[in-house]
Amino acid sequence: MSTAWRIGVDTSRCIGTSICAGTAPEHFRLVGGLSAPLADVVAPADVILDAADSCPVEAITVHDATDDRLIAPQE
Repeated sequence: MSTAWRIGVDTSRCIGTSICAGTAPEHFRLVGGLSAPLADVVAPADVILDAADSCPVEAITVHDATDDRLIAPQE
């Protein structure tokens, strides 16, 4: 089990729906109308997966911080 995740947001894909900020406000905010993670590396939390899976354009990615394995969105 991973002990840390790396959160990324592809700002070229983000359309600023703020679903991520509404789902996980402790992890995401909108900056200039686009999503931004509050921290690059975080402790695993289901709410982060919910935010990544809820993004309509799959702009949010979650990777294992140790081995860079993609955790979300699910393919």
